[in-house]
Amino acid sequence: MKTRCPCCGTTASLDALVAHESAREALQTLFKLSMPLGSALVRYLALFRPKAQDLSMKRVSTLLAEIAPDIQAKRISRDGHVFEAPLEAWLWAIDQATIARDEGRLKTPLKGHGWLYKVISNWRPTPGQIVTDPTTAMVNTGKQSKTLAGIAALEALKNGG
Repeated sequence: MKTRCPCCGTTASLDALVAHESAREALQTLFKLSMPLGSALVRYLALFRPKAQDLSMKRVSTLLAEIAPDIQAKRISRDGHVFEAPLEAWLWAIDQATIARDEGRLKTPLKGHGWLYKVISNWRPTPGQIVTDPTTAMVNTGKQSKTLAGIAALEALKNGG
């Protein structure tokens, strides 16, 4: 089955992607993640693409395999410290990377995930934001609210969390 990339217009065979070991592994990793994060990760992976060539599926698979365990654990380790990293933190950090690239503050192609992890380590929920991770459900109001934490946990369950 032929598919067309909505970003660049390149035509590729979905059958060939599934048959290619690295492509299949990359797709499996993306499918295991939430849709908003999967879409954001595709944008993030573009930051690794060299200007003069395409990003190989082997490299895509490797990059995803490096960060997937931290995404699933909802925490990262940086400079000997552990930081909570719910879905919202990953989405925010990837948006920050795109903004930094567009403003010329982030040199691409990226070589590793250090920049992203540094940004995630600085993430804090905005006041009133409900974190949709049921294991760390809270509303950032300065005090813990059991009612709002319960609502956040139910919302996360409703969304497949």
